Parts: sequence; structure tokens; C-alpha cells
Amino acid sequence: MDKGIFLTPERRAEMVNIGAWNDKVITDYLDDAVKATPDRDAIIGYQVTRDHRTVLDYRTLNDRVTRMAAGLAGMGIGKGDVVACQLPNWWQTTALHLACMRIGAVLNPLMPIFRERELRFMLKHGEAKLLVIPKVFRDFDYEAMIDGIRAELPHLETLLVIGGEGDRSFEQRLLETPWEENQDMAALFAERKLTADDVIQILYTSGTTGEPKGVMHTSNTLFSNVRPYADRLHLTPDDRVLMASPLAHQTGFLYGIMMPIYLGSTAILQDIWDAEYVCKVIAAEKPAFTMAATPFLADLVKAAPRHEGELDSLRIFVSAGAPIPSAVVEQAGKVLKAKIVSAWGMTENGAVTMTCPEDPAERASQSDGKVLPYMEIRIADFKGNPLPAGQEGNLLVRGASQFVGYLKRPELYGTDEDGWFSTGDLARMDEDGYIRITGRTKDVVIRGGENIPVVEVENLLYKFPGIVDVALVGCPDERLGERLCAYVTLDDNATDLTLDEIKTYLTEQQLSKNYLPEYLEVIEAMPRTASGKIQKFKLREQARQVQLEPAKRT
Repeated sequence: MDKGIFLTPERRAEMVNIGAWNDKVITDYLDDAVKATPDRDAIIGYQVTRDHRTVLDYRTLNDRVTRMAAGLAGMGIGKGDVVACQLPNWWQTTALHLACMRIGAVLNPLMPIFRERELRFMLKHGEAKLLVIPKVFRDFDYEAMIDGIRAELPHLETLLVIGGEGDRSFEQRLLETPWEENQDMAALFAERKLTADDVIQILYTSGTTGEPKGVMHTSNTLFSNVRPYADRLHLTPDDRVLMASPLAHQTGFLYGIMMPIYLGSTAILQDIWDAEYVCKVIAAEKPAFTMAATPFLADLVKAAPRHEGELDSLRIFVSAGAPIPSAVVEQAGKVLKAKIVSAWGMTENGAVTMTCPEDPAERASQSDGKVLPYMEIRIADFKGNPLPAGQEGNLLVRGASQFVGYLKRPELYGTDEDGWFSTGDLARMDEDGYIRITGRTKDVVIRGGENIPVVEVENLLYKFPGIVDVALVGCPDERLGERLCAYVTLDDNATDLTLDEIKTYLTEQQLSKNYLPEYLEVIEAMPRTASGKIQKFKLREQARQVQLEPAKRT
């Protein structure tokens, strides 16, 4: 597979020289933890629906990883092959990444919310050779879904189902079969050992093109983010990490899988967000850190007064994905001992900017932080020229944690000859180097930290009978940051249109429910430029000024 990787000798030399890339991979840190603290809890997993707790210490985790790695190799997974998983926050996701690292495979985590439409593209585009799924999660049958599209996935040779039966059973095939007894594991691992510049992760992100893009990262790019991130927050091996954000998001992957193993600490995984349940977990497990989208913080703040004294272990709550309302920060200061830290980042870079625990509390609601070590940011005009403090412009980034390309789509890399990557966000920077995201140049709506592929949804709606024009924009929402609003015009034969009709249609197109519009505005005509382009900024302004109601006509 021609992956389209961008990694020059010049970039490598510079990153090594400044100490950003240390050429270590996650299994190096795993080996360190197994040697130093084999009996320390590595993963504590909570399945909310079952109210079930699973604990693996570092010794046990390593043993399972060794068996799984041997099993994957025995099933024909070779160096560089893609292993996909569509899993909740279960210990198997972490173990699968480690097993892939042992044998040189690439992990492609997929969000559990994805359905046939997204998976058809991602699994085929990524050429996943093996896929791991749950049998059922949140009352949805993943095995039946994959069976329905399996014929369209020519590269997918093996399907393993957690909770499945027979040859598909993840437990029988990988955990209960002693694969390691029939192989020289030291020789296998030595033969398959990856360098820190090999691609180890593919994460799909939605953008302006209407198709997801496969972001490729290496151990060096990812750990050059994890290390300064942990340093800024003063995290130690004794600080347990709580992660209820999806492990298939860069947030969950970096700070729920990689960072705890880098620290040699404990990851506490929760598979469904529930504020009352997470309070129970915090009271029992005493985590010091968590990171989640702003709605999660708002939910925790509302639940906290019912758990006085039980949440005091939580020292740091990093919130990203949407600006944090000042009221939430103020209330958090009253009911939580945790310091609220704001951050901004992308799948392509991880967290790029972050406030500091030492900053005044109000800083978290007023900015998105200052740049982390090994990264640079620039606010620029449309020609790329730097702008002075206080002026709004395009946000550009470059540095160590910059990804190494979009899978098979080198033309979309978007990095200039000096290494600057255009994020698609608008921002301003103050005199102290703190930025504030002020808008987006790219056509994406972010709902609760989840990017909605606007162009793809619009293209589907254009096929709906009676719709002439469609424009999707974000409607501000206090809890989720944005909700998706559909502005449409109808032809003369269409007398009416309801939000329920649109939702039913898109669901029939097998679109994820998280991408469904939540508001509908039927208008007489779209605002347009002289050249005929729809002026979405006017629709966004209208959405900000008017409290929209479902199926409201204007």
C-alpha cells in the first residue's frame, strides 16, 4: 500500500536534536513498568451497563499482550498490516494496540458510533486485514452490521467478536489458545520490532472534503505530545488516569492508552459516560486526572454536589472540544477540588495548546491555552504572514507532534515548505501567547467534541425529494458546544418538510445518529455571494441570534 507518508530526514534530525523525539515506543515503556511495578494495576475497566469491574496488573496485561501478539501473527497479520477495532473503552483496546506494536502491525481504532456508511469506507480505504468488535454494545448488534457489509470488504480476512462464538470468538481465538507456546516469541518480536518513525496508528477524521481522512502517526509524533502534556500537568506514576472519552478518539488514545503506560501508572476506563456512575468510580478508584469534552465537565459539575468529599482525589480536569462556559468554571470551583484546564488540539497533532494548572481559574474559560513544548503556533493572514497580538487570523501549527500524512491522500496534507499546517481554525493570540479559537474556516460542526462531516450529510440531503438547496451549520449550545442545524429550500411541489422526515431518511442511509440534524429551518432562499456561493456565515449568525425550534419555518 502506498501510504503517502511525509517524513523528511531534515525534520527527523531537527526533532531529535531538540529532544522532542526520543525514539522510544510504547512497548519500551510497558517493559519498564513490568520490570519496576509488575503488581501495580495497569488497567481498571468499568462496564457501566453490566456494572462490572475488571482489573489487570502490569504482569497480567503483558502476558495477555504476548499471547494476543502471537495469535495475531499466527492468523497471518504481518508487519505493516492494518488491524482495526471498533470497541468501547475496554481493556482489549489497549491490549490490542500493544499486541500490534509487538508484531509491527498498525492499529486503526474506529468509533463505536460508526455504522455501515462510515465503516464501508474506512475499512476498505484502510485495507484492514483483521477487525475486532463487540458482539453487542448499548443494545446494538455489531456482528450483524459487519456481516451485512462483509462482502464489500475484500481485504478483511478475519473478524473477531468479543462475546462471540466459534471461530469468531475473540476469547477462544486469542485469549484461550496458547499461541505463544508454539513460537519463539523473542525471535518474533525482534524480527517485527518497529522503529519510532514507523506508522503505528491510523485515525479517521471528518473534514471539508466529504470523505473521512486517515490521519497517520508514529511513536515519535505521539510521544512527543504525551511527554510534555504530562509534564505541564505535573503528572507522576502515582497519578491514576480516568478516561471516559472514547479510546478511538485521539484524546482517549493519547491520554487513556499511551500516557498511563508512559507514566507507569493506572488507567481507569469507563465505557459509557454517565455522570453519576463516574462519581462512583472516582470515589472508589481515586484518579487524579481526566480529560473530556466540555459537556462531560458540565455534567460532572451538576452531579458533584450529591457526592461531597468523594471526588477530592481528582486534581486535574482537562476540557477540550468546545469553549468552557465561565459559569461552568465558576461552579466547578465551588463543587470540585480539581483544577479546570482548557486545551485545543486536533487528531493531526494531539493537544497543541493548554492552560497551566498554575493559571488563574478564569483563564480556562477565557482562552484555549498556550503552546506545548516542541510545537509552534502562528496566527496569520490569508497569505500566511504573521499577525500581531490581538488580531484574528488563520491558526497555523508545526512541530514534533505533527502527523505524517493522510493515508493514500498526499494531496491533502496541507503543510507548506516551512512545515506550517493550516488547521482550518480562526484564532487570536494575546501578549502572553495564549490563544482563543474564534471560529473555523473549514466547514465542520463540532457537537460534543465530535466532528460532523457536513459535506457528506449535505450530499445525502440533496438527494431527498423536494429539497433544492441545503446548508448545514452549527447552532450554539451551552452543553454540547454546537448542535447541527439544517437550512433548506424546497421546490414548488414540496408543501412541507419536518425534522422527523429528515432524520428517518438519513437513518435509512445508515448515517450515524450523532450526525443527524437537530434543528430544521425551511427558508425561501439561501443567502449567496455574487458568484452564487451560499454564505454560511450569514446562516451561522442567524443561528446565533435566533433560538431555533425543530421544523420551524421562516
